[in-house]
Formats: sequence, structure tokens, C-alpha cells
Amino acid sequence: MSNSSKLPFGKANYTLMLLGIVVVLAGFFIMSLDKEEFGFGFLGLTLGPLVVLAGFTIEFFAILKKS
Repeated sequence: MSNSSKLPFGKANYTLMLLGIVVVLAGFFIMSLDKEEFGFGFLGLTLGPLVVLAGFTIEFFAILKKS
């Protein structure tokens, strides 16, 4: 019975998940700052997607991290 009451993730996992969400949202915000037509500038095509990818990578490691 004690195994069923244990949470699947620890505090470090939830902290990393929150950080990943913040990084993903920051990436989308960076993409929205692009002033080029249809977002075809550096922010919309390069920096923003890389930041979003970094956020999803953080989420991946947050889920797999052993607590």
C-alpha cells in the first residue's frame, strides 16, 4: 500500500518541468518579437525554435530523471 501513495516524480522533477515550460514559452515569445514579414527573420526562424527545442529537451530529462 505504501507504493501507491508515493508520487511518481520528486521535487526536482517538478522544478525541471516548470523550468522547461518557462523556456518553451520564452521561445514562443522570442518568435513573436520578429519584425520581419511572416516571421522570416533570425528570431522567428532560428533563435526562437532553438529555444523551444531546448525547453522540450529539458522536459524530456525532467520526465526521465530518477527522483
